[in-house]
Amino acid sequence: MTKRLDPTRPTEAELEILHVLWARGPSTVRDVHDALYRDQGGGYTNALKLLQVMHAKGLVVRDDAQRAHIYRAAHSKGRTQRRFLNDLVARVFDGSRAELVLQALGGQRASRDEIEAIRTLLDRLDKESPP
Repeated sequence: MTKRLDPTRPTEAELEILHVLWARGPSTVRDVHDALYRDQGGGYTNALKLLQVMHAKGLVVRDDAQRAHIYRAAHSKGRTQRRFLNDLVARVFDGSRAELVLQALGGQRASRDEIEAIRTLLDRLDKESPP
């Protein structure tokens, strides 16, 4: 049986590449290699192979109009984060977003800025929700 590639679940190595693409924008294999593997030596073929696999999975879009192919993330960072979060909520918290938030906030002390951002979000959600 052929294993189906799942574009919603990038591996850790693929996520590292996506972070580079989100931060730098469209990039060549060399750009990605330099950002991730330059100090470690080698790694160019690893970056190339990962980008090829990611292209097949639909995680990146490739522009091959030039000699050096240009890759960009197929989805925004926010969309990818939401997919991961939705999966986490479904699998770990039985679909309860409240349980996720309670665990996230109960485990560590949040900064004043984080608490204020959470309050602002909760106020906005409260105003938007039906009575």
